[in-house]
Amino acid sequence: MGRLDGKVALITGADSGIGQGTAVEFAKEGADVLINYLHDEQGAQSTRTQVEQVGRRAVVVQGDVGDEADVIALVQAALTQLGGLDVLVNSAGVDASGTQVADTEVADFVASLRTNLIGPLLTCKHFIRHRRAQGGGGKIINVTSVHEEIARAGGADYDCGKGALRNLTRTLALELAEDGINVNNLAPGMVLTPFNQPALDDPEVLEQQTASIPMKRAAKPAEIGRLAVFLASSDSDYVTGSSYVMDGGLMQNQGQGA
Repeated sequence: MGRLDGKVALITGADSGIGQGTAVEFAKEGADVLINYLHDEQGAQSTRTQVEQVGRRAVVVQGDVGDEADVIALVQAALTQLGGLDVLVNSAGVDASGTQVADTEVADFVASLRTNLIGPLLTCKHFIRHRRAQGGGGKIINVTSVHEEIARAGGADYDCGKGALRNLTRTLALELAEDGINVNNLAPGMVLTPFNQPALDDPEVLEQQTASIPMKRAAKPAEIGRLAVFLASSDSDYVTGSSYVMDGGLMQNQGQGA
């Protein structure tokens, strides 16, 4: 697995779950990390402690990725407090509302897209401007979901956001190839994060929710983080526009019983 010695990563939504797991795995491979959060300062400080425990620097910055001024401030904080910015991981997100389209309020739908799609658009925009000013190079990793591809009832807001983010990744791969900026996305299935809090709290719920996964378990955030390390390292320099699914075989199981 590639090392990240001397790299600086900005990770959105790094207060818990995939973002937190990725921050820690990056630190283990030699990266310093800017930890972004919106609401959970305690979780962000926990991430900072874990990064510092493996000997790397961490800066915690509150900010709304759907607000362009906040995004500019995040990039500037990485530059002034950590001395650079080489890797962007867009892991901030909100889950599906569970509301069917016939009952959806447009304002609620737009609010979901503001975090799940507009946020990554803004962070990518300002990351790209910085990297181009440095002569190019860099890595962008967008965290989508298996729901970039497979839909679920009551998940139109989430499914549309993640599907669009997949295509943003592909578009950016074309736009940035000559700049030497790689853009890929991670598409996890079920991960043991606060998104799945009932399963974390109740073994019976966990068993029910993992029954359709061929491996019969959910992923751990650190497992997603290890794949993110590969995509952030020089080992992936010829990889761009790709979607990496980590779901324990879930998507391969969709046609069974039909």
